[in-house]
Amino acid sequence: MCTAASFQTEEDHYFGRNLDLEYSYNETVVITPQKYEFKFRQVDNITSHYAIIGMAFVVENYPLYYDACNEKGLAMAGLNYPEAIYRETNDNKNNIASFEFIPYILSQCETVPEAIELIENINLLNMDFSQQLPSTGLHWMISDKEHSIVIESDKKGLMIYSNPINVMTNAPSFDKQAFNLKNYRHLSHKTPKNTFSQSVDLNAYSRGMGTIGLPGGLDSVSRFVKVAFTLQNSLIFDDEEDNVNQFFHILGSVEQQKGCCEVAEDKYEYTIYSSCMNTTKGIYYYKTYNNTQINAVDINSVDLTNNQLYVYPLNDNASINYQNMDDEDEKIMYN
Repeated sequence: MCTAASFQTEEDHYFGRNLDLEYSYNETVVITPQKYEFKFRQVDNITSHYAIIGMAFVVENYPLYYDACNEKGLAMAGLNYPEAIYRETNDNKNNIASFEFIPYILSQCETVPEAIELIENINLLNMDFSQQLPSTGLHWMISDKEHSIVIESDKKGLMIYSNPINVMTNAPSFDKQAFNLKNYRHLSHKTPKNTFSQSVDLNAYSRGMGTIGLPGGLDSVSRFVKVAFTLQNSLIFDDEEDNVNQFFHILGSVEQQKGCCEVAEDKYEYTIYSSCMNTTKGIYYYKTYNNTQINAVDINSVDLTNNQLYVYPLNDNASINYQNMDDEDEKIMYN
């Protein structure tokens, strides 16, 4: 399962996600330049488009994007959605396979309203990438600096939900997740007043008592509430490093540790990586389960007019700064 979030500051827009699974496909950060040819199964190929940066599993030189943003600042992420239903071919629609959805949107659209216009004529197709890589039930969060939406293809049809909450997890459907937040309207970042009784003295015995009842489980409903509360109450800073660090802390509120969520015997779901895209500047930040150092790949550091993928393996090795292992290390001594 996974969690996605969108975070707007005065100058920049940040978008990212946790990827929570029990296995990795050796995903990499991939930049798709403007002249790379996107080949689609049932619609025309796109030979010239907006450049894209994101996390992907590259198969047969095709980037299967998990999450990405384009050079215009539009971002998109696909998360597990067991309720997903993909359709058979519809001759009156543009038939797009689920694995094609992210590149199809990000290659052509600058904003969420443009994406909505395109999506309204899309049929999400029941098609596998290959025999070894069958289609996966997904839903998608799409955001720019002003809007956020969720796309779900299920028994209700192809649904487009406005997402003012700016987060998404997994099942149930987004409308049910959003409705469930009403059960937590009492939560607060402030210490609550005693409304139990005027005649009973109930003093606050701890800080943070306004969050009593905030879910802490790893299930998708609990994560939705937890990350929504965290995001909506998070401070915004004035510089890039502080805001990137804050975004990773928002995602960290719902990260999964190995051993806490068993999905099969001796198999545990965990947060394989967390990402944070500054969609304004085109920088893809990430950290992994093994390496919590923040790494960055800049879309503007390559030739975006090229036609070949730029692929960056993840820095997944633990990096520990042993601060006092050398006599030359700086220290302060007191008498």
